[in-house]
Amino acid sequence: MKQIIQTLKSGNLSLNSVPPPALLPGGALVRTTASLISAGTEKMLIELAQKSLIGKAQARPDLVRQVLNKAKKEGWKNTFQNVMSKMERPMPLGYSAAGVIEKVGAEVTDLKVGDRVAMAGAGYANHAEINYVPKNLLALIPAGVSFEDAAYTTVASIALQGVRLVRPELGDIVAVNGLGLIGLIAVQLMKANGCRVIGIDMNPSKIELGLSLGMDEGVAISDDPHKIVERFTQGRGVDHTLITAATKSNQPVELAGEITRRKGQVVAVGAVGMNIPRDLYYKKEIEIKISMSYGPGRYDASYEEGGIDYPYDYVRWTEQRNMGSVLELMAKKQLNVRELTTHQYDFEEAMSAYQMISENKEPFVGIILSYDVGKKQETVLRLKPDNVHSSKNELGVGFIGAGNYAALHLLPHLKNNPAVRMEGLVTATGINSQQKADKFGFSFCSTEFQSVIDHPEVDSIFIATRHSTHAEMTVKALEAKKHVFVEKPMVVTGEQLEAVNQAYLHANELQPVGLMVGLNRRFAPMVEQLKQSFDSRLPIQMIYRVNSGHIPNSSWLHESNEGGGMLVGEMCHFVDLMQFLAASAPVKVYAHALSLQNQTIADQDNLLVTVSFANGSAGTLCYNTIGDKAASKERLELYGSNMTAVLDDFRLLQITKNGKAQRQKAVNQDKGQERQIKATVRAFLEKGTSPIPFSELISGMRVIFAARQSLVLGQPVTISYANPGSPD
Repeated sequence: MKQIIQTLKSGNLSLNSVPPPALLPGGALVRTTASLISAGTEKMLIELAQKSLIGKAQARPDLVRQVLNKAKKEGWKNTFQNVMSKMERPMPLGYSAAGVIEKVGAEVTDLKVGDRVAMAGAGYANHAEINYVPKNLLALIPAGVSFEDAAYTTVASIALQGVRLVRPELGDIVAVNGLGLIGLIAVQLMKANGCRVIGIDMNPSKIELGLSLGMDEGVAISDDPHKIVERFTQGRGVDHTLITAATKSNQPVELAGEITRRKGQVVAVGAVGMNIPRDLYYKKEIEIKISMSYGPGRYDASYEEGGIDYPYDYVRWTEQRNMGSVLELMAKKQLNVRELTTHQYDFEEAMSAYQMISENKEPFVGIILSYDVGKKQETVLRLKPDNVHSSKNELGVGFIGAGNYAALHLLPHLKNNPAVRMEGLVTATGINSQQKADKFGFSFCSTEFQSVIDHPEVDSIFIATRHSTHAEMTVKALEAKKHVFVEKPMVVTGEQLEAVNQAYLHANELQPVGLMVGLNRRFAPMVEQLKQSFDSRLPIQMIYRVNSGHIPNSSWLHESNEGGGMLVGEMCHFVDLMQFLAASAPVKVYAHALSLQNQTIADQDNLLVTVSFANGSAGTLCYNTIGDKAASKERLELYGSNMTAVLDDFRLLQITKNGKAQRQKAVNQDKGQERQIKATVRAFLEKGTSPIPFSELISGMRVIFAARQSLVLGQPVTISYANPGSPD
């Protein structure tokens, strides 16, 4: 399919061929019929992308500070690679569209194939021939409303949310500053509420359009709005000012304070300068509010991605209900968006639309893109010919998921390995699939997992998707007799652990099939040196402090069946490293959580986990999210063999023996990802096994589940090795 893509690094805007997006359980695939170019918002994004690196830094000083802090911890090389990777990430344009549902996810019960729907959301309602959209960002289009009109739904909902914050009453006088798409829709919504409306803009043609749509009075910025407002309000000032302009200037906020009456109200919908002149607002006691896009639910992942709706009786107007409301207004002819359409282009000619916007040679307001809904769409995009004469000395790789971590720490090392043949890449979004496949040299890309499972030239499946999908994909790959590398955690539940164990044992009945988990820390150069320094025949004591930093409770990582929480999703890393250094099977676990009494921080993200090993070794993991971010993230102390060692953030290693301390310091952090990939490829090719014994992969997860049980029981839990995964 075709999709409009903006590249932040190069500034290039293009209409690219990409695979259609994957269908997820909580949403639907929609064949786009019409989409709206929001000229102001999209032009701003395009101009940011076209700035130099220095210009981008000046535009986002907050991100520059984050980069500097990261560089202090991890080194400049790692930080630079991270920044460049994020800048290379393709950015979809568009957030307001309409179309017809082609497929419905398993968790969607109130929509069906063939329904006409309006779509909302950046990253979902894209300028693309097919879009995947979560169910709470879809609204049915009433009879009598065209696709072209319905394409305005998101923008109209933004205007509606601003109006809801104003809470206008019959007879109120309202100023709307900025007569772009949102402003002209807000004018009509205010008129529908029985208000008298004065519009303000710098463009006379937009003022004329506003007057034709029912606006009572209009004034250009250059024509002294104060005088017109004074006459229009008989010297009292407007009751409310709705700022729908988009500018870095502070002028709209200053003007709003000047023209709004005492004890009036200002609502900012557009992105404008917010240096509020205190004296002006204080003496009038003006209330100011900032409208959050298109309503309650915005920026809430549980609502937008998880599909969890707010109760109607408690949250009357959500994003989706605002969408439905503006569509009803269109159906009843109380909201006229058709008059806002100044230009309409076929989707294949979309670049001409953006050229017209950038050159600004003619006046424009609403720009509609129209799509060919009958066009056939292929699910697999081939980038180069099939490898029909593959070598047994090469590992054909199919890769699933290509987020930031995979793009930085997995894919580059596979690409640069001469023993690897990059076959197929699958991600949930076609835009990411195509870009990463092209960058890392894959032969084809898709959004369908089965395309790499079934491909005869794929010998191994690398999985770097969300945690909840790891077990299912691992089992399917093992059933297909493919070697598997799966990012941590291997599973999120005990039942999944048993399923993976059985699939692994069955796959290995006739010939060896390898299963590896992305537990890279044991492959770090400093860890290797540390391991060699201690006598593996003697027990050791370990204290592992992890200063993780807070991850919001709303993140999918905290959902028990999605991310498994930080205990499952993150702490398995550190348990594995302690198990590796102890060189012994874990036998007993005790876990204790802090009682923070803080609604924004999970108690179970702040743990002490003590693990006892069969050879007498013991390790305590102190994992917290409440420490100072300026401190190092990971610090491991080892005691034993008449030696002491400290590993600090994989950049500093100090080993003390016989009264002498040896220090080793690295310029850049190395957590072992490159060595891990080399070891995995070599093990898959040469032996059909994993560089980490399967028994250790299983026992590491058993420690995690035992720690979870210990938290509930408040006492130590003994690890049973009956099944799955008895130790070798």
